[in-house]
Amino acid sequence: MQGEHVSELIDNKAHRVRTLKTIIKHLHAGQPAEQVKDQLVQIVRQTDHSEIVAMEQELMAEGMPVEEVRSMCDLHSQVTREVLVSIPRDITPGHPVDTFRRENNALREVVATMREAMKEIQALPQDGDASAPLMRWRQAYNDLMDIEKHYQRKEHALFSCLERHGINGPSKVMWSKDDDIRAMLKELGAALKRQDATVREWKLVADSIADITLRQVEEMFYKEENILLPMSLDVLTEDEWGEIWSVSPQYGWCIVEPREGYTPPNAVMQAGLELPTAERIMLPTGNLSLEQLVSIFTTLPVDLTFVDADDRVAFFSEGPDRIFARSKAIIGRKVQHCHPPRSVEVVDRILDDFRAGRQSVAEFWINFMGRYVHIRYFAVRNNKGEYLGTLEITQDITGIRKLEGERRLLQYDSVPAQA
Repeated sequence: MQGEHVSELIDNKAHRVRTLKTIIKHLHAGQPAEQVKDQLVQIVRQTDHSEIVAMEQELMAEGMPVEEVRSMCDLHSQVTREVLVSIPRDITPGHPVDTFRRENNALREVVATMREAMKEIQALPQDGDASAPLMRWRQAYNDLMDIEKHYQRKEHALFSCLERHGINGPSKVMWSKDDDIRAMLKELGAALKRQDATVREWKLVADSIADITLRQVEEMFYKEENILLPMSLDVLTEDEWGEIWSVSPQYGWCIVEPREGYTPPNAVMQAGLELPTAERIMLPTGNLSLEQLVSIFTTLPVDLTFVDADDRVAFFSEGPDRIFARSKAIIGRKVQHCHPPRSVEVVDRILDDFRAGRQSVAEFWINFMGRYVHIRYFAVRNNKGEYLGTLEITQDITGIRKLEGERRLLQYDSVPAQA
């Protein structure tokens, strides 16, 4: 009897996942939400975050693009958010999930401050003075931009651990949504920098891009707390949570800092063991100790990342001023999962061209956070011409671009911290 009961539960879950997929497809095809809402509500009353994840995984496994799955899940969330309620769990203070939740609560307060300032502007007469609420609006926007640290930890540390368990559909969908929010925040920031806007124009900003952006930010709170974090608690091991905890400082904290209380597993705490100094690595042109080799990589004025022949991240250098943050959690991760979904097509094309021998170098140069950055990809091959992987070299060339004439006399441009 017990076996039959378990079998029935499994079958019911599979049936609910299939039904969810069918309903979401109908919504996406244009069927009015009112026509399927009752059925969807009944299904969701019996479901949990794991079945939402399973639905997304199946849709993507069937070949549905990330963008379509994302828009479907937005509709699903709008219809069911008053029904799908996550059961609160007691989490140790300082645990990564505790920090994610506390950051969301702090961000909610920032969003509330923005909405209050926007509301004050909306109540002004056309010839009113918007300077005071506008100042609060801009300050709150600056605070909200701290959300990037939250997203980076989620995308690079948390998602990479989930992918080890075969869960990559939800992370792709959520990362794509994060990128949409980033783009909207950038647009809102550009609007808030205006110095000559009228009260009427500020009202239009509040009604349009600002309101849409804040709604999307709030929607992500809901998805993280009701789907992503409960699922992660079910799936990840204590060692993996310890790993996420140990790499998190590389990305920083969003508005609030972790509380005291969480102690990661000892194995993770000992991740920074001292390197052996006696052993030497023999190379065709000399030999180095492991300590010397690591220090050379750390000293180079470029950031290196090596992706092996199976498209998995095998190594990255750790300099003091990395341009793009890296976490040890990405080691062994498919490089496609380390990039925003909208850029994966370019990544795949480069790797395919390198692997097939059609190309060996790809270059990009971009403006990034006030720096001019040169990014180069090189196909790495052995002496037989066999493809071993791809090396990414990233360099801040802001200063190099400004060089003129010659310097033939010794001149130091900086003083080291320690003599």
